Amino acid sequence: MPRYRLTLEYDGGPYKGFQAQGDLPTVQGVVERAVMAFTGEAVRLQAAGRTDTGVHATGQVVHVDLARDWPAQTVRNALNAHLVDEAVVVLDAEVAPEGWHARFSATERRYLYRILNRPAPPALDRGRVWHVKSHLDADAMHAAAQVLVGHHDFTTFRDLACQAKSPVKTLDLAEVSRRGEEVWLSFASRSFLHRQVRSMTGTLAEVGVGRWTSQDVKAALEARDRRACGPVAPASGLSLTGVAYAEGGAAK
Repeated sequence: MPRYRLTLEYDGGPYKGFQAQGDLPTVQGVVERAVMAFTGEAVRLQAAGRTDTGVHATGQVVHVDLARDWPAQTVRNALNAHLVDEAVVVLDAEVAPEGWHARFSATERRYLYRILNRPAPPALDRGRVWHVKSHLDADAMHAAAQVLVGHHDFTTFRDLACQAKSPVKTLDLAEVSRRGEEVWLSFASRSFLHRQVRSMTGTLAEVGVGRWTSQDVKAALEARDRRACGPVAPASGLSLTGVAYAEGGAAK
């Protein structure tokens, strides 16, 4: 039974997150229905990351096992034909190596958070950015973000509903930069806690507007207490941009 690796792009706005939830609209649900329409098979996708309600993706990676040995690009094109009315597309499809798993074989996940930092609200990017009117000092945010890089107990930045066995994670990258009217926050780690990126982003935004300092971020991290976290940034600005694997495959 061949296993297919699919790279997905989607707008998370119309969906109740990635993971299938009964009759609720989810990314997993619509892709599984597309597979059913194409092959007649009831399948269960496995994903590199289960994005929350409203979170987008430009490089989500999933796998699906199919009974028939289809050409990979046939799989991509057929699924896209059945997804034409959805805010989900299959960017690429390929036959996965033996033993490869979309979730367990992943060595790195990358997220990008976009903040529109201007007085006027978004028109074209509504639902894809967080609008912050007050000027953000991106350099100060970047300096504070370095406090979070490394191997830490991230309890402060962990949602109370998080089901991870341990709050200890290694954050490999935290970069903040200004791109014109936008401030971009990029994060990379092997894995993240539930709402960790949005929690870190909201806290760093407090630094950007001058209410917090790098020392405040350090104190919040060391508190290991959810109550020490700053505001949680909304889902709209967050995208899963890529997943890396040991064999070098990535979508970034």
